[in-house]
Amino acid sequence: MTGIVFALLAAGCNAVSMTTRHIASTAEPNRPAGWRLAGYLLTNLQWLAGWAAQIGAFVCQAIALHGGAVSVVQPLLVTELVIELVLRRAWIRQSITPAAWGGALVTCAGLAVFIVAAEPRGGNPVPAAGRWASSIVACAAVVAVLTVLAARGSPGRRTALLAAAAAVTWALEAAFIKTATDTLAQSGVAGMFARWPVYAVAAGGAVGVVLEQAALQAGPLRVSQPLGVIIDPVVSIALSVVLFGETFVMDAGVLTAAAIGFCAMCAGVVVLTQTVPPTLQPDSAEPRRARSG
Repeated sequence: MTGIVFALLAAGCNAVSMTTRHIASTAEPNRPAGWRLAGYLLTNLQWLAGWAAQIGAFVCQAIALHGGAVSVVQPLLVTELVIELVLRRAWIRQSITPAAWGGALVTCAGLAVFIVAAEPRGGNPVPAAGRWASSIVACAAVVAVLTVLAARGSPGRRTALLAAAAAVTWALEAAFIKTATDTLAQSGVAGMFARWPVYAVAAGGAVGVVLEQAALQAGPLRVSQPLGVIIDPVVSIALSVVLFGETFVMDAGVLTAAAIGFCAMCAGVVVLTQTVPPTLQPDSAEPRRARSG
């Protein structure tokens, strides 16, 4: 239960972080570009608050990964979208369509079916060096290709490619975090800093932040967020099997139900993200924008 509870807390912090950082990155039409954007954001209190929530998400995710399986924790982070939907309604005061609420319900139901049916469990907490090397090389190659392809094209295409690259990075980052927390528990702080996983966490986090911020800046949240939320658990589940040897119930009927649940979750995510308001502006801002146009 520790893994489940802290995974849900991490999802909540992620929702707050994503919402506040996206507003800070796009709300000001005359914001600077390039390197000057970094200075602008560092003086933006809303953007800084978003990063405080992101730190909370990291801590909660680390606790969840230490106490639970990667193939449980990472899919649970999908609930970030449902929590964000609640934030849109309760905090930003946006009107949410019944279709969006329906997508949220299908997302939660599909996720519950997947976790209950598949019963992800166990595994080896110390992956072999060869498995680490192959996994890191494969993920890095995919991220590099997606990033290069995102250098040109329409805003939607660039956003999709950057979001996919960020999702792969975050999936690998989850594996780094799990190993680093296990090292901390076994060897203490000094032992943790004497081994490579903690430095991989720092490097992976930096790359993920850059790619995620680039995706937010490149185009609409409704493109970047569903891709990130779906691709992350898919890659995480693959890494959990390859690296940690996590297993699922090996029964055709049970695995079919788990697959249907996972597909339903993905479908719910798509419906949810495509039926929410296209911006994070409150409803009361619409008439003002119309008059100003």
